[in-house]
Amino acid sequence: MPRAPKNEKKPAAAASPPAFEEALARLEEMVEDMESDQIPLEELIRKYEEGTRLYHICEKRLDEAQGRIEIIRKNRDGETVLESFGEAATEATADDTPESGDTQKNGELF
Repeated sequence: MPRAPKNEKKPAAAASPPAFEEALARLEEMVEDMESDQIPLEELIRKYEEGTRLYHICEKRLDEAQGRIEIIRKNRDGETVLESFGEAATEATADDTPESGDTQKNGELF
C-alpha cells in the first residue's frame, strides 16, 4: 500500500544543520520512502540529494565526536593516562609491535 507523502519542509539556507540524531532519523525515514515503488522520479532525485547532504552532516558530526573522545589507558610505567582518541590510536599502532619477546600489549586496556 503506498504511503502518503509526508509534509516535508526544506531547511532554510541560513538555518543551522540538524543534530546528528535528527539527521540520522531523517535519513532512515528517507531510505524507507525511497524503497517504495510508488515514489515519482523527481521526488526520488530530490530525496537522494537531501540524503547525500544529510549523510555528509552525519559523517562530519561523527568525525568531530571521534576527535573529542578520550581514552584512558596505562602507559609502560603502569600509570593511568588520559589521551585524546587520535593520540592513543597513533601510539597504539606504534606499540603493536612487540619489543624483544614482549607479548603483552604494553598495559593497554583497549
